[in-house]
Amino acid sequence: MRYIALKLLWGDKAKFLGLVFGIAFTSFMITFALSYLAGFLTRGFALIDENPNVDIWVMDPSVTSTELTTQIPLSMMYRVKSIEGVAYAAPLLLKNIDIRFENGMFQKAQMIAADDATLAGVPKPDTTRDLLYIPNSVIADTGGTSDKLMTPDIVSYDFTNRTIDLNEPLRRVRPGDLMLIKNRLIRVVGISKTIARFPPRILIYTRYKTASYLYPSIKNKTTFILVKAKKGANLEKIVKKIEKETSLRARTSQQFKKDTVRWYMINSEDVGDMVSMLLLAMIVGFGVTGIMMYMFTYENLKQYAILKAIGASQKLLVSTVFFQAFVSAAISVGFGIGFCALLGDFLFVSELDYPFRMMWFAPVIGVIGVFFISFVVALVSIYPVLKMDPSIVFSRR
Repeated sequence: MRYIALKLLWGDKAKFLGLVFGIAFTSFMITFALSYLAGFLTRGFALIDENPNVDIWVMDPSVTSTELTTQIPLSMMYRVKSIEGVAYAAPLLLKNIDIRFENGMFQKAQMIAADDATLAGVPKPDTTRDLLYIPNSVIADTGGTSDKLMTPDIVSYDFTNRTIDLNEPLRRVRPGDLMLIKNRLIRVVGISKTIARFPPRILIYTRYKTASYLYPSIKNKTTFILVKAKKGANLEKIVKKIEKETSLRARTSQQFKKDTVRWYMINSEDVGDMVSMLLLAMIVGFGVTGIMMYMFTYENLKQYAILKAIGASQKLLVSTVFFQAFVSAAISVGFGIGFCALLGDFLFVSELDYPFRMMWFAPVIGVIGVFFISFVVALVSIYPVLKMDPSIVFSRR
């Protein structure tokens, strides 16, 4: 009977290809939506990812992500350094700032100020990092933004007497350009290419000394204390010691990543939009696959009627429809997920900075979703088979 089911399935190649396309499109949409969501969420902890040498992050007890932060006294760093098992500790300051370009345009940015001695927290290469020892210097990064880190094409560096013209030609900021931060001239000494942020934002890396010069009020404060444990030390024990002796919150890098993802899932409206996109993909999948499968079954009613007329039971006919749905799903899901992987690879390696990351659960849920949809669609499609009259075999319709 399975052979007959396959012959019916492949007998009308146009309808079979349409069914395969519909199911493949469904698997592609589900997998792509999940990979898109994973891409955004992993960009949420980009700050942690770009500091792989940090074992433990220490912060205010109320901080549960890299997005919503507050400051703690810089003196706490010295208490953390004294804890057994800690090899070194360095401060990392985050602050939202305004930067102004020569044409008068300003942009929001996040300043990341690192320890003067170690520059822990500043992206490599080291040759660019060392340029931060030039007074009042910064390294700029687009942070996933498009056409925001721009300065006038014709540079005069006269911020005070220059006429503001927001329509003049622009170019990307490059080393040697100047910008205003808190009405102070700051020189860009390097352009980095780090992990894009979610939400996207311009990043300004600098030393703690420069940050204190720009914002004197933060001179004795920091956002995170970056801890490197001694070789072979138990990170969980160090975390507990830090929390006990400082009353601060300490998390390993992996724990802090999970905390950040959880925070985004609960608090970010963008995540809600992406979940809605996933649900929409499921609904579209139901619609496309359902219509194609129902049409395929309905237009083969005469063949099912012949089988019923020669003695095929209702159970056998139902199993035939479900077998066809299973085979179609098994063939189509590979095409859909494969195309999603190829497209994601192109988006990942291209200059588009697209937030795509196919993790293990995306294809798994894609397969489960497609087979679930195919099962439900098969349930709907068997209705005309069960209600048909074998006498339609003799009908001219």
